Amino acid sequence: MLLHTRQWGPGTAQPVVCVHGLTQHGGIFETLAVELGADYRVVSVDLRGHGASGREPPWNTETHVNDLLETVDSLGIPSATWIGHSFGGRLIAALAAVAPERVEAMALLDPGFSVPPAHALKSAEMDRLDWSFASVDGAVNALLSADTVVTTPREAIAAYAAGDLRRGSDGRLRFSFSPAAAVVAWNEVTLPSPPIAPVPTLLVRPVTSAIHSRADDRRYRDALGSRLTMAAVPHGHNVLWESPAETAAAIAGFLISVRPSSRPG
Repeated sequence: MLLHTRQWGPGTAQPVVCVHGLTQHGGIFETLAVELGADYRVVSVDLRGHGASGREPPWNTETHVNDLLETVDSLGIPSATWIGHSFGGRLIAALAAVAPERVEAMALLDPGFSVPPAHALKSAEMDRLDWSFASVDGAVNALLSADTVVTTPREAIAAYAAGDLRRGSDGRLRFSFSPAAAVVAWNEVTLPSPPIAPVPTLLVRPVTSAIHSRADDRRYRDALGSRLTMAAVPHGHNVLWESPAETAAAIAGFLISVRPSSRPG
């Protein structure tokens, strides 16, 4: 499937491809992409079952990875630096494992590895419900009450919700993701983590996260050594909302370090 994309920056610049987490869409990267767009060609996707992309199954990891490769092929991008948040981090790690030649480097923003089954079950049960709202404010209040949102500014969520909500035939507002696709994704993140690809990797971890796996951090340190960069950011799992400046700084520094001219030898 060709995924819906958003693009920033010059088309001839070094490409950076951004992959969002489940129940979100590629617009979550806009603030970061505008900043990076001065120096890079930034592409963000809407995953299958999310945003403006097609919704039909299957929604498993292999299909998402194939969608990502098909989409960047259509854009003339043979290889790129990849940035993935949460479920998107899991997907780009899986992509790097099966097609390392397509990955110059990757930034994993609190990736969806080894998610506790109890947390996945609770989240899947929530996401499968028919959440609908009379107003944008109602949807914003619902997002702010989620236990995964630690300290997100209301204005950031309000801007995201206003661009994502769709009005149904019953007059109610709903977010654009497919509940069925979200449920499958929650299953995927409980499965064993993808093999670790031998590419330069940034691993961003927030102070508070329900999905942080220290065992996976150790796996990455042991496997990658000096090719791994670790960065700690404040607050919670939604790092693009909750710690945007710190996350952007970590990514910008990492991108500079992995430019071909900056690599040793």
